[in-house]
Amino acid sequence: MIFDRIKELAKQRHFSNLQEVATAAGLGKNLIYSWKKKKPNSESLKAVAEVLNTTTDYLNGLTDNPNPNNDSEDSHTLTWQDLDMPYGGKIPDDLKGMYRALAEQYVKDHPDSLKKD
Repeated sequence: MIFDRIKELAKQRHFSNLQEVATAAGLGKNLIYSWKKKKPNSESLKAVAEVLNTTTDYLNGLTDNPNPNNDSEDSHTLTWQDLDMPYGGKIPDDLKGMYRALAEQYVKDHPDSLKKD
């Protein structure tokens, strides 16, 4: 279950493979593949959860909600994956305002971009 959830989220977050996820998490590049047969340690799982912008509870199957901090819009942690940049980790606070302003201006200038295909 853990491996499958990581694999699915990695795909959704535009990682080309699990080796990229492992590297972004500071782990050995093939470590995640070993989790098909054995349970990961908590530190490694936490690192992967941070890269994928999810929780260890989701990866462990304790919740079906992959989104952390789902309490309010303001509590959402902007990550590189939100910007289709699979670098892993969170965007520094001093850059968040700039990215938010750019996104808001883009939506104002291109309102059709919000329409679903």
